[in-house]
Amino acid sequence: MAGWNGIGRLLIITGLTLAIVGVLLTLVEKWPSLGAAFGWVGKLPGDLSITRERFSLYVPIATSLVLSILLSVALYILSWLFRR
Repeated sequence: MAGWNGIGRLLIITGLTLAIVGVLLTLVEKWPSLGAAFGWVGKLPGDLSITRERFSLYVPIATSLVLSILLSVALYILSWLFRR
């Protein structure tokens, strides 16, 4: 059962990371400095927003791309560190 050990660690790290991100997003409104750091999320030029009388659509294309690139770089760095 040595294979389950690695999956367990991955799930623990993923859970802790999600918890930290959740706490940061909760504290964004309480601390103005964090709000300034995350103020760009959802407001980039490539994000589409359509609002009509009884309809609203928001598609964060540019924000998704930026967050995907940042997450890919972070995971690459983590994998590089654990390979050593």
